[in-house]
Amino acid sequence: MSLSRSLPHALSLSLDFCLRSEETRRCSVSSALCFVHHIRWAAPAFQKELCLMQGKDAKRCANFVRALHRYNQTHLVACGTGAFHPICVFLNVGHKAEEHVFRLDAQKAESGRGKCPYDPEQSFTSTLVGGDLYAGLYSDFFGEDSAIFRTSPQRHALRTEHADRRLLDEPRFVAVHVISDTDDHDDDKVYFFFTEMAMETDGKSKARYSRIGRVCANDAGGHRVLLNKWSTFTKTRLLCSVPGPDGIDTHFDELVDVFLLPTKEESDPLIYGVFRTASHVFQGDAVCAYRMSDVRDAFNGAYAHKEGPQFQWAAFEGRVPYPRPGFCPSKLTSPPDSPLRSTRDYPEEVLHFARSHPLMARPVVPAHGRPLFVSTGGGGSGRGSGQRLQRIVVDRVQAEDGHYDVLFLATDAGLVLKVISIEREGVSAPEEVVLEELQAFKVPTTITAMAISVKRQRLFVGSAAGVVALQLQQCVSYGSVCAECCLARDPYCAWDGLSCSKYQHATRSSRRFRRQNILNGDPFMQCLDQNNIAEQGVGVAGALAVQDEQQQQEEQEEERVVFGVERNSTFLECVPRSLRATITWHVQHAHSGLTQEVKTDERVARTPHGLLFRALHRLDAGVYRCRSAERGFTQGLRRLRLHVIADERVRALVAPRQPHHHHRQPPHHHRQPHHHHHHHRRGRHDAEDAEDDVVCASAGPAGRGHGHRAWHEGPAQPPGHAGAAEYCERAWCAERARRGQQAAGAAGSPASSPPVPMSLPGAGGGGATRRRGPPHDGRRGRGKAKRTPRRAAVPSPGR
Repeated sequence: MSLSRSLPHALSLSLDFCLRSEETRRCSVSSALCFVHHIRWAAPAFQKELCLMQGKDAKRCANFVRALHRYNQTHLVACGTGAFHPICVFLNVGHKAEEHVFRLDAQKAESGRGKCPYDPEQSFTSTLVGGDLYAGLYSDFFGEDSAIFRTSPQRHALRTEHADRRLLDEPRFVAVHVISDTDDHDDDKVYFFFTEMAMETDGKSKARYSRIGRVCANDAGGHRVLLNKWSTFTKTRLLCSVPGPDGIDTHFDELVDVFLLPTKEESDPLIYGVFRTASHVFQGDAVCAYRMSDVRDAFNGAYAHKEGPQFQWAAFEGRVPYPRPGFCPSKLTSPPDSPLRSTRDYPEEVLHFARSHPLMARPVVPAHGRPLFVSTGGGGSGRGSGQRLQRIVVDRVQAEDGHYDVLFLATDAGLVLKVISIEREGVSAPEEVVLEELQAFKVPTTITAMAISVKRQRLFVGSAAGVVALQLQQCVSYGSVCAECCLARDPYCAWDGLSCSKYQHATRSSRRFRRQNILNGDPFMQCLDQNNIAEQGVGVAGALAVQDEQQQQEEQEEERVVFGVERNSTFLECVPRSLRATITWHVQHAHSGLTQEVKTDERVARTPHGLLFRALHRLDAGVYRCRSAERGFTQGLRRLRLHVIADERVRALVAPRQPHHHHRQPPHHHRQPHHHHHHHRRGRHDAEDAEDDVVCASAGPAGRGHGHRAWHEGPAQPPGHAGAAEYCERAWCAERARRGQQAAGAAGSPASSPPVPMSLPGAGGGGATRRRGPPHDGRRGRGKAKRTPRRAAVPSPGR
């Protein structure tokens, strides 16, 4: 199923079926939203052949569904490209979902021209209101005629003038919404959101601007001028920029997505838009919010005007004809006895002025004059960095200290960022807080649609791989401590006295157990009585009591063992639970026992995922503690004991083997009583073998699943030295081979037979022998080594 931006609208209508097209072989909507009934709606074979003969790509010569809207209580209307021959049909879905009615009325099929684009890859947006379909699209076979259409079964079709670049200049349509300005529905207006080539630059640059255009829903066109054309079309710039020094702003001119958040007043929704930079030098994304009052002020202001080719664009200061171009004929704008009951009654002077002045002089600026969320170089501050924002939905949540708008931002790699913007009195720039980063799909894929269901508390995310449903809140993931729940600053969540759970409007009797403060997120103010330190007060004593409790928890934390090879790279992983926490590292050196903070330099680097040693030294061995700090609250995250394997051992194990022969051993080798000698060396060798097992568990065959190049840059090892993988491969494989030979010899030899000696690589001669017996310290060699591969492995870039 190839659904366009109509998918969110379909999901908001409780979509519970699957619509199939000929190029799809599986349902792309989750089983929770669809049943087994399917419709095969393919383009006719002759139309596909004609499409191929006309030189179109075979992949696009199919029927792609681009529009899906509810028509009435029993039917939906669907429009498809039809192999470059647009077509629209009605779908009978019954009165209730339980009826399981899903039937295509092929006899009622009609042309989709002006309702659906020819090319499935062209930008397109549409909405259906009262039987009228408003669409912004390219309406011809070659994709050159961009227009805004209205098709209706009761009225003549209406469109923008053909090939008039003053109206639309290479537009990319994003969204369309019908908004009531007043209680009089005759004054309803249709707002189109798109980007186009900027006419204000006079062709001096290839700049693209984001636009918001509008028409009257009851526009009937002109009588002689603008016949069957929009007579009320006006547009203005939608500005989203970050104020800079000396008045030089950073502009985000490419509109990507739009979401309208309803408020108590139906005529005053909040407009949220996702923008990105149009420059190839600077990559960035931003989210801006707009008030409808600012939008109306821009359209009620001055028109943009240009006297001639040598003049600059400026506000029109001449006389504006009556009725004002762009205003809708309604009971509020026209007296009851006025002859101007329709746009067809407007004087030609008004229509000529509207045709020559479609652009408004005043742009629409965002609330607070700046974006709510900015990301340079990609969406997100953690795992989402390097990705671009694609879609947005917003949910207004009531919290203990007011309401907050929670932004869900989808990226082109399947990541969903959960963000809030906190406004403070006396502060011009709002505080942006990234609450969560949700991975919607296992395989990174571009998210093409999102819809939110407040009733079900679900976020539906769609892509080419399918549709998934995510919970709006995951309060349990914020930890089991009051301070962590408070620091999360998630409006959905609050501390209820026992755990971090979903916030609800509680009764007075339970308010004393509820802890939530989104504005400040102060754990000491909110969680004093929750940490049994209510008698300590809010001052230093209370903070010290919290820290003492945290220190006791850290002492009980499990210690993990990590092995590294001298002069090789090693990574100590530690990921903070909060995206806003800062990480500090302390080490207790093994050689001195002193504890100090880890100092970073070219050899030791601190990364968002942990501590990276580009070249290990022997003095790096010790116990490393990773701690996070946020708003005065600190906690231990991980304790790692790092062992450094000497470089000499690695050299000896990975050096080329020297040939030796047992029959050339000196005669006195057999005459010497060596059983005590072997017993004396056994403890040292077995301890080394146990260490080899632990190291190989982390970097040998079990750890070579991460054999790709590490995500960090820098010298992994000095020239001429083998890495940990080669070290383990030789040490482990040689030992396995020796064990096999020993087992085979034991099967066919007396029990008193002497063990088969194994030559040490690089030892020369044949006198030295090495046998592997039980580990000298089985607890250290066996117990914690099993956790080492998972804990010490270098994470992948997307982790």
